[in-house]
Amino acid sequence: MNTTTILTTVLDAWKAGVDAHDPEAVADVFTADAIFQGLHPYSIGPTGVAEYYASQPLGMKADYKILESRQLTDDLVLGYLKVAFSFTDRPTLEVFLSILAQDNDNTWKIAHYQVSKLG
Repeated sequence: MNTTTILTTVLDAWKAGVDAHDPEAVADVFTADAIFQGLHPYSIGPTGVAEYYASQPLGMKADYKILESRQLTDDLVLGYLKVAFSFTDRPTLEVFLSILAQDNDNTWKIAHYQVSKLG
């Protein structure tokens, strides 16, 4: 599997959870010890991810574009993306996202997630 396919598989599952406002589905895309840095203080693991996405407004949607990807090891892929979070009541927020996707028993999950407003 190439890096784009790996990242797309993981990110499509993440996007589906975000778009459905299903924090548990989003959290399921992360490893048990994932480092998660959204636009609030960081957390470790899926519980913090679920809490973060539960606090997001209803109707928020995510669209992403993979800008760069690298296969770091057989079980680790780096992705750098541009993400547009759209809302029903405010302007779209464009951010940059770096993730590390890790192969956990033939299931790729996010082990590190860091958002930046800077490009």
